[in-house]
Amino acid sequence: MIRSIQAAAPPAPANTLIARSSGSRAITAIARNAFREAVRDRVLYNLVLFVLLLIGGAIFLGELSAGQEAKIIVDLSLSAMLLFGVFIAIFVGVGLVYKEIERRTLYAILSKPVSRGQFLLGKYLGLCATLFVNVMIMGLGASLALLYIHRGWDPLVINIWPAILLIYFELAIITGVALLFSSFSSPALSALLTFFVFIIGHFSSDLKALANSSSSASARFVLRALYYLLPNLTNYSAIAAASHGTVPDAASLLLAIAYAIVYSAVLLAAASLIFGRRISNEAQLTIDFDPDRRVGRDRSVGARYGRAPGSRSESI
Repeated sequence: MIRSIQAAAPPAPANTLIARSSGSRAITAIARNAFREAVRDRVLYNLVLFVLLLIGGAIFLGELSAGQEAKIIVDLSLSAMLLFGVFIAIFVGVGLVYKEIERRTLYAILSKPVSRGQFLLGKYLGLCATLFVNVMIMGLGASLALLYIHRGWDPLVINIWPAILLIYFELAIITGVALLFSSFSSPALSALLTFFVFIIGHFSSDLKALANSSSSASARFVLRALYYLLPNLTNYSAIAAASHGTVPDAASLLLAIAYAIVYSAVLLAAASLIFGRRISNEAQLTIDFDPDRRVGRDRSVGARYGRAPGSRSESI
């Protein structure tokens, strides 16, 4: 990965345009590497295979029910797509940064002309690409299952794709949440917090109703803060409507996509800020507790202020 970033970003850009192009190439290289790591972990293959098996089971269950084949296939397929997509976003997303820190490759990457924000953005885009492949494969499986059930064309083959698109952007938000939590906490805690956000995000309207009906001022403040801070994932709940052939209107679909993009951008900005402070603190601790690096730092300080390397002030 480090070699690809070296090739992607020249060490001394001549002007701002070259700097921007080198930054975009570095982001692309990091995203490509994150995608390869996710595929190499075989998480994608196992979960997609399991979901396709569930779609096959939905075909079998649909044949047992009279006139409900398409509805059962759409319900099970899209629900499995969302559930296992969340598993990929959480369990792969929380390890994107942690693995680089544990393997000590992060410091080598950031020593190149790559900022912390570019590093996180590349990791985020790489996992989003993994989720896109995941969603597309499972969506094609659901469409083929509908064609098989009806032995021909069915309008649901097209009508389910807006709901699949909403599922993908919901997974993009969950990926951003996982990346934010992983920037300052352990993988286990990050996964737990991200799952809580996913659950609470589907009850945003209930949070607002509880805030309005609560008699305690502090409870109203906490509930309203959660309502405005946590993502409103009810905008992406279109599985039930898709199973009945209902397609969301273009305005609500575009609004949900714009909300996901803006919310993910805010999450990445917050993650970049927190991650930068974490890296600075860990680098300082590494210097303080590593005798070799500390001696090197003391020598550089002594040389700067004219002290001899063997002086008493340096040894102290």
